[in-house]
Amino acid sequence: MSERRRTRPQLVYDDDCGFCTWCARWAVRVAPVDAVGFDELTDEQRARLPDDWEECAHLLVGRTVYSCGEAIEQTLARSNIPASAALGLLRQVPGYAAFREESYRWAADHRDWWGQIRRADSVE
Repeated sequence: MSERRRTRPQLVYDDDCGFCTWCARWAVRVAPVDAVGFDELTDEQRARLPDDWEECAHLLVGRTVYSCGEAIEQTLARSNIPASAALGLLRQVPGYAAFREESYRWAADHRDWWGQIRRADSVE
């Protein structure tokens, strides 16, 4: 494993999902993270993940593991997107964490739909 992989946060995603792959590639462009597909996980990385690790994305940062909506939030917080500054305020809103996770689950459950939109957008 390269030194870069050990020091940068690692966004773990479902590399069998076209939409997830597209999102991971986008995240690598806007945030200082490396993308690691499920099929690329080392035994050590897999051991750090929750039992239901295949149900959502994860962000490995040092010894900390963020999962599902929180993984995406943490990735966005590290990004160069101006709106990421608002995350600190959102975290203070009562019910935000539950809303974040429900939103993540809704988006994940509609990956096929999102993938169609992405494909339609890329048609020349």
